[in-house]
Amino acid sequence: MRSVNYVQRVSLDFSGTLFPHAICLGDADNDSLNELVVGDTNGKLFVYKNDDSKPWVTRTCVGMLTCVAVGDVCNKGRNFVVAVGAEGWFHLFDLTAASASKSDSSSQHEFMSPDDQKPLFTQHIPANTKVILISDIDGDGRNELVVGYTDRVVRAFRWEEPTEGSEMATGQLVLLKKWLLEGQVDSLSVNPGPEGLPELMVSQPGCGYAILLCSWTQQDSSSSGEEAPPTPGSEGPSRDVVLHLSTGRIHNKNVSTHLIGSISKGSKEESSKCGLFALCTLDGTLKLMDSSEQLLWSVQVDHQLFALQKLDVTGDGREEVVACAWDGQTYIIDHNRTAVRFQFDENVNAFCAGQYTCKEGKNSPCLVYVSFNHKIYIYWKVELERMESSNMLRVLEDNPEFKERLKLLGVDTEDLAAVRAAVTNVLYNDLHT
Repeated sequence: MRSVNYVQRVSLDFSGTLFPHAICLGDADNDSLNELVVGDTNGKLFVYKNDDSKPWVTRTCVGMLTCVAVGDVCNKGRNFVVAVGAEGWFHLFDLTAASASKSDSSSQHEFMSPDDQKPLFTQHIPANTKVILISDIDGDGRNELVVGYTDRVVRAFRWEEPTEGSEMATGQLVLLKKWLLEGQVDSLSVNPGPEGLPELMVSQPGCGYAILLCSWTQQDSSSSGEEAPPTPGSEGPSRDVVLHLSTGRIHNKNVSTHLIGSISKGSKEESSKCGLFALCTLDGTLKLMDSSEQLLWSVQVDHQLFALQKLDVTGDGREEVVACAWDGQTYIIDHNRTAVRFQFDENVNAFCAGQYTCKEGKNSPCLVYVSFNHKIYIYWKVELERMESSNMLRVLEDNPEFKERLKLLGVDTEDLAAVRAAVTNVLYNDLHT
């Protein structure tokens, strides 16, 4: 496995502490450029933009923030920032107006009164939140909010408003379903099933996962103008859980597991059917599978993996699997099991990967590390020309200038041994001696 070295990075000031899922990348202000959203244990929400070390926007929430997300949770056609605390407080922020006001101001940073920093909407949901997901989990074209809890429970909510075009203040989260899992919930994701329909997946200890069935009644509330009620009895735990145990290497049944789904295959048509998803465990196992339960590859490393992401580092449309260990060792593996590794030079408190707008004014692939020394490091423009190792001679042969240079040196381009000798002399000796 070859090592890569990324040096283009920015350092952000962050004096707080955070939970592993209280960090994400997304278009928080709907300007098509991604920002970094971070929530700390003191209830502060920070949004970082571009390469500025200071937060672009700061907001105040209630309680310890355990998870944040960016997405169209209200199905309004624009992104909102969601922050959920351990005590169960759901906070909704609309930063679109903040972006507009910044463009009219000479100052990049925001200076607002405490009242202006309050959430657009707040609601109390069950406490002990651990991880959240904003996605269409039932295939009806509307996004839901899925929340995983420390007591092995997963709940699905949908934003509902009494009438079309009503104000945000009149809406609220409505519980759709509650699932009870056998093991701890460390990750939530959505992956296309064998028939192309979305499947809600949750990681389970021991390199396992479960598919949660969305069995509520589908109603077209847009045509009736009425709120779609949750399934009767949805307050109680449901057993609509299909558990999938790991095959192959025997795992400690208590080892924590993370998963990521909807890994792009390079084309929308291929990615929408029999989607790819990855699993990683704290004892160093990495697996890539498809929704038909076919194991594509399995890799064993000697590091404790605690975070799993996906990222297209080659620019070919296919997303690679990115796994990070507590000591900063980061693995990037493609669909063919070709792997590279990158060593971050500090221990890691939290990690995420995705698209971020930094120096060049456009989104580029990046890796984000939160250290234990109150710093956030964003490695931007994380790109590789290719994942697999290449033969230098084959690469040079595709360059017309290479053959011209050989002829100037009097080397027969058809004599492979002579070509190798010339390249060796250029690299390791003085050609003119």
